[in-house]
Amino acid sequence: MTHLPAHIACSACDATFPIRDLLNLCPKCKAPLLVSYDIKPDPQLRDRIRSRAATMWRYREVLPVSDDANVVTLGEGVTPLLRSREFPNVFIKDESKNPTRSFKSRGMAAAVSMAKELGAKSLAAPTAGNAGAALSAYGARAGLPVFVAMPRDTPQSIIDECREYGAEVELVAGVITDAGKRVAQYIADNGGFDLSTLKEPYRVEGKKIMGYELLEDLDRLPDAILYPTGGGTGLIGMWKAFDEMERLGWIGSERPRMYSIQSSGCAPIVRAFAAHLESAPEWESPQTTAWGLRVPRAVGDRLMLRALRDSRGGAIAVDEAAIEPAAAAMRKGEGIDAGPETGAAMHAYRLLVAQRAIRPDETVVIFNTGANKYH
Repeated sequence: MTHLPAHIACSACDATFPIRDLLNLCPKCKAPLLVSYDIKPDPQLRDRIRSRAATMWRYREVLPVSDDANVVTLGEGVTPLLRSREFPNVFIKDESKNPTRSFKSRGMAAAVSMAKELGAKSLAAPTAGNAGAALSAYGARAGLPVFVAMPRDTPQSIIDECREYGAEVELVAGVITDAGKRVAQYIADNGGFDLSTLKEPYRVEGKKIMGYELLEDLDRLPDAILYPTGGGTGLIGMWKAFDEMERLGWIGSERPRMYSIQSSGCAPIVRAFAAHLESAPEWESPQTTAWGLRVPRAVGDRLMLRALRDSRGGAIAVDEAAIEPAAAAMRKGEGIDAGPETGAAMHAYRLLVAQRAIRPDETVVIFNTGANKYH
């Protein structure tokens, strides 16, 4: 099975690169790099995909690994899309069913596979939680050493999980941006490849498959998607996937309205969207118990804001005090292992309906980005 011909393109300038070397940000302008495929209409490809094993790698043609021997997989992807018991037109994409219990499995599977294929000898990344666990697991699966830096107040369960997979874990003062600085210093001193969010081109490739799966799940795209947003790789990836699916001839120009969901304690994208900014200034003193949302400055801010506006969607901050009660209500009422980030998204749905931004009869997908493993 082969992938479509592909190259790397800068998301901001006109620079392009062959998929040959390990690259982080664009060498010319320091913007995120994305994979671009030579896509031609292929309506029959959907039928071929349906006949394959139920992992994200069934979408092999639009994933960048050139040699199947380099695919590093734990069986990620093709997660359930469950209809809400409370809201009949709301569906919950349950990413807690991934191998490391969050949607981070998808991105790390693609990124670690490409790092292996392109010759990385060791891997490193900062994390606020789930990304570190996923990198540690996939690094172990690939046989590559992993270094993870995370804030000192990261839940102990996450710290323990990373170490159990064999990763070297360092706790740092501050938040994930501070952990990112430590990773950069570690790599400068020791070598290794940086898999930080959107500082390499391939995590977004794994995350984008969520968009492909929504078309398969519903046989059409939903009217709106509510996405708990920290680094925003999945939001950017799904928006990319919709463009690829149109070029494949699977859909037309229709798109879901994309909504970024953040906490009132850390809402840089919401603030920038409301202020009509093209980038999101760093959030001062971020505070939220939804660790996946505690990202004060996102590398992919411009790409997120562009997707939100192009989709005619929006960004909404949920009061911090409402997040855990909403997640607990989901666990009890839906039987879904919802993390706090998902609680924020479900509460945001109620707010958006009340604001008439979303109609109750519209089909909406809410992402349960990960299991409730912080408590």
